[in-house]
Amino acid sequence: MAKQKVKTTFYCQSCGTQHAKWMGKCSECGTWNSIVEEVITNETAAVPGVKETFSIKKTSRPILIDEVEISDIPRIKLPGTELNRVLGGGLVPGSLILFGGDPGIGKSTLMLQMSLRLKGKKIVYVTGEESEQQIKMRANRIGNANPTCFLLTETNTQSIFHHISELQPDVVVVDSIQTLHTAVLDSSPGSISQIRESASEFMRFAKETGTPVFLIGHITKEGSIAGPKILEHMVDVVLQFEGDR
Repeated sequence: MAKQKVKTTFYCQSCGTQHAKWMGKCSECGTWNSIVEEVITNETAAVPGVKETFSIKKTSRPILIDEVEISDIPRIKLPGTELNRVLGGGLVPGSLILFGGDPGIGKSTLMLQMSLRLKGKKIVYVTGEESEQQIKMRANRIGNANPTCFLLTETNTQSIFHHISELQPDVVVVDSIQTLHTAVLDSSPGSISQIRESASEFMRFAKETGTPVFLIGHITKEGSIAGPKILEHMVDVVLQFEGDR
């Protein structure tokens, strides 16, 4: 049997632009020494769950702007006045929120606390960094309980969407976007292409189902969110958690 030819491409670590070959300077953002080679595959048809849709899509058609009906969007009120305030009064259905911060600053604790305090809402907390036991111990320290908060220790996006489609949650929290990998690509988790594709899959999920999604992201030593710069442009909101200087 003939071996499958390995396909590679080149991505800029700064802006996420794809290049046909390596070069010293990215032609898109102008950053030097930021282009890396990554292994990819385009054979998505053989991957189970990749082409799975999240909902029945409605056919779009052009419409006059004067005919667009505006109604009050029902927001999900979050526990705590500050988080509600920075989000404009609560979570908008279908919004994708990137939540960044330095290691150990409390991103996971704050998101878990929010999940536990959202009474009456079904939450799926996806973790690729900690075990169920570690999350449970933190939940005990927080001191809140939510009987409709589900933990999912998984990093494969196709498996995550399979469980989410069964649970039909009101809010999804992903900890973290850098740990995810999709079967569409052969590159390793945390790579530029994996972060971009995983975020793109969650963006489609949020928009098609109207489910708000929090993506927790790590901060690099330069102070920016790890991954391609395009990640910050794909989401609706970027929140950065900082301590006292």
